[in-house]
Amino acid sequence: MPKVILLVTFNLYESMMEHFERFGLLINNQVVRTPVAIASMAGVVDAEYVRAREKHIGLAFIGGYSIDEPAMNASRRMAALGREEFIHEDMISELRRQVSCMAGSDVVLGLNMRGCSPAAFAGVAEELGDGVVYEIDAHCRQLPMMEAGSGEYYLKNPALLADIIKTLKKSGVTVSVKIRAGVASDDRALSRVLWKAGADILHVDLMDFGYQKLKQIRNSCPVLLIANNSLNTFDRVKDMFAHGADLVSLARKSDERTLSGLDAAITRYTDEQGWYNAPKQLCRGGDIRALTFCCMPVKSCPLIPTLDNLGIKRDEYIRLKEESVRGTPLEGGKNTCFGSLGWCCKNSSPCMFRDITIQQAGISSKEYMRLKRQLSEKIIHHIYYDRAEDDAC
Repeated sequence: MPKVILLVTFNLYESMMEHFERFGLLINNQVVRTPVAIASMAGVVDAEYVRAREKHIGLAFIGGYSIDEPAMNASRRMAALGREEFIHEDMISELRRQVSCMAGSDVVLGLNMRGCSPAAFAGVAEELGDGVVYEIDAHCRQLPMMEAGSGEYYLKNPALLADIIKTLKKSGVTVSVKIRAGVASDDRALSRVLWKAGADILHVDLMDFGYQKLKQIRNSCPVLLIANNSLNTFDRVKDMFAHGADLVSLARKSDERTLSGLDAAITRYTDEQGWYNAPKQLCRGGDIRALTFCCMPVKSCPLIPTLDNLGIKRDEYIRLKEESVRGTPLEGGKNTCFGSLGWCCKNSSPCMFRDITIQQAGISSKEYMRLKRQLSEKIIHHIYYDRAEDDAC
C-alpha cells in the first residue's frame, strides 16, 4: 500500500479514536464523531443535504421515504396538498443512490422510512444490507399517512410497531424508532415495549414536554436516546444531556452555523469536564445514571425511593458499587465520607475531601468523571440485564 494512503488511513483512525475517547459513542459499529445529529424532513433531507453539513454532525437520518404502495399513495396525497415529499417510482433504486452518495463520509447514516407492514421494512433491509441504520417513522402525524397505517398510527398500535422491530432485527440490522412524545397512552411503557422488541435507538420528538419526559424514558429503558425538537442552543442541549440524552438532533434549524456552534461547544465542554452527558445528581433531579454519584443509603434522600422503585435492596446496591470500582482509582479514598471515591459526588459539587483524594490518586477531575461514567454504565447494565426481574423500572 502506498505510504500516502497508509498515512491518510492512520490519520483517519487516529481522528476516529479521538472522537470515541471523547464521547464513547458507537452506532452500527461506527464511531460517532459528535453527539449532534440531523433529523429527517420529508422532501428535504437527503444525502446532498447531509454532505453539505457533515463536518459538524455525527449521525444523520435522511428521508422520510415511503417504502410501500400504501405509504407512497399517502405521500402523493400529501404532496398534492402542498407538502414536500420524496416521490419515486423505484424507491429501492433511489435509496441505493442515496447511500452511495454518502460513501467516504464519516457520518453514520440512517434511513427514516414510512411503511405499513413488517414485510415492507424487511424488504428494504434485504436489499440494502446492514451498512445503515433503519429508522421506523412512528412520528409523522399527517392524516393520509396515519390513515394508511403508518407514522403516528403505530404509537396507538404498539404491538404492530414491535412486530416491525422484531422483523428488522432478524436481518441483523441496527434499528431506530422515531416517536412523538405524548401520543401513546404511556411513553414509559411504550419505550419498554420497543426496547424489549429489539430497538437499538429511540429518537424522541419531545414536543413541548421538555427534559422531564426524556428523563421518564431514560429511566424506563437502556437504549440509545436521541432528543429532538428545538434543541438549537447549548443550554438546551446540556439540559437534554443532563437528563438522559445520548445525542440531540436538529431538523429545521440544522443550518451550518447552528450545527458548528453546537459541535464546538459540546466538544469544549467535554474536553474540560470528561463526561459530555453526565446526569444531574439524583438529589437534584437527575436520572438513574446518577446512581454513580450517590453515597451509601444511610439517610433520607431521593436515593432510597429510587432503589425501592428499581427493586434494588440497599445491601445489593452497596455490593454492586463496591464490586464495580474494585481495582480502579475509584476504589480508594479512606479520607472521603464513606471510604471510597465510588461513593463521592459529581465534580461540580464542592468537596475538599473528594478533591484531595483525587489529587492523591494522581487523576484529574476530568478522569474522575470518565471513571464515574464507567461506573454508571456498570450500574445500568446491572439494572437492565443482570437482574432477573423483567419490570425492574
